[in-house]
Amino acid sequence: MQRIQSDAWIVRTRREDGIAVQFVVPFIVLCILSASLISWKPLQLSIVTVFLFAGPHNWMEFRYFLGRMPARWGRSKLFFSIGLGGVAVLTATYILLYALGQSWYLNELTWSAGISVWNTVMLLWLCALVYIRGKQVRGRDWSWIFAAGFALCSVAWAAPLLFSLSLVYLHPLVALWFFDRELKRRNAKWRRTYHICLALIPVILVMMWSALAGRPNLDDAGSLSWRITQHAGAGILSGASSHLLVATHVFLETIHYGVWLILIPVTGLGASVWRISRIPLAVHRNGWPRMIGLILIASAVVATVLWIGFAIDYATTRDIYFAFAIAHVLAEAPFLIRML
Repeated sequence: MQRIQSDAWIVRTRREDGIAVQFVVPFIVLCILSASLISWKPLQLSIVTVFLFAGPHNWMEFRYFLGRMPARWGRSKLFFSIGLGGVAVLTATYILLYALGQSWYLNELTWSAGISVWNTVMLLWLCALVYIRGKQVRGRDWSWIFAAGFALCSVAWAAPLLFSLSLVYLHPLVALWFFDRELKRRNAKWRRTYHICLALIPVILVMMWSALAGRPNLDDAGSLSWRITQHAGAGILSGASSHLLVATHVFLETIHYGVWLILIPVTGLGASVWRISRIPLAVHRNGWPRMIGLILIASAVVATVLWIGFAIDYATTRDIYFAFAIAHVLAEAPFLIRML
């Protein structure tokens, strides 16, 4: 019996190792290929990736969040009330701030102060969510998060533009954290392999920076090119090559899109991505199956309209998209924190 169990364990281990290799190799190859293409044509790839994947990845995130939302909040009522309420308030104030800045109603000093206030509220909101989540788990005391939060608030006021730019580069990495949480829930044995893949991303970035550090700045004479380079921080990090900055940002965004459109659906949702019956808000006896179905259809229509907008007027649609996309950036926070 022990011999049979030992042989079965060996077979299972070899199978898992084989699957791990099948995961690692494509991941590395795709990362290297993406980094190479993006380093070659960063502006063009920025346009292509946003055009193709911005809408679909937002829809996939929305579908994922619906699947993670409990039908009844129960003891998490305070957490979700502050979490979703914060998303709504911060999104509305961000769009207002963005509109005032674009219409020149705010001078540079006032706009910078407004960004600092917004970042401060956002940080304190995150701290509150982490603290509440810690109170829900027995034996955890996460009150230290406020010390870290106030320290970051001081940075947000000392260097508001740099702090905001850091969020632009850090946000794509949040998807990797979501995938790690999914692996922990569904296939913990894969996490070690996945962490090896994560360790290779900084190596690829260093290789990109070494190759692009001496490149001349991208031609940003056109309004769209200027928007892309500014979004990557060319106006803030003036000493760095805009070629390097845009390539780095597009590479990280490409990983972000890949996680939400490939990795998480395959491991976390699978075929159920199309099944309303797997959404708690739809299957609960007091749920809203028709409403959830209509919401998913409406969100798919929005993603389609986004494609049409990009095709008609890419620059304007891109500006509108990135203004409203702050909603999905903020929405990631409560769902990720609840998974800790």
